[in-house]
Amino acid sequence: MILVIDTQFMENYGAHDWDGEGACPQRWKFKGGSSYRVVGVPEGFDIDQAVGIVSPEIVKDNDYCRELILGYRMEADTWMSDFEKSQLEYDGSVMYPEPTIDFAEMKRIYDHEYADWSADQDAQAYGEMA
Repeated sequence: MILVIDTQFMENYGAHDWDGEGACPQRWKFKGGSSYRVVGVPEGFDIDQAVGIVSPEIVKDNDYCRELILGYRMEADTWMSDFEKSQLEYDGSVMYPEPTIDFAEMKRIYDHEYADWSADQDAQAYGEMA
């Protein structure tokens, strides 16, 4: 099974002419999105926690663009997005696949960052050793 995360991408057209002074003009336009394929999620792993672990790789939010998670679900390993299916039907091959994220790689990064954060919390709570 794979985890599929659907997103919405938006672009701020107000930022195109912005000179960086003052507040950035807000003219957000919806530009489609992606269906991220997350491979390697262990069977029985909490799906909400899995999304939390990989979301930093997906979610973007700045003055120029945003990509937000709309929803997620588990699918069979053979799952294809409608975009990929249409490429296969009309072009005979998938030239532009949906983005793929390796869960094991993201989990290693998450575990490492959490260990660093936890050590910092301990140092603050118990005082740093000199």
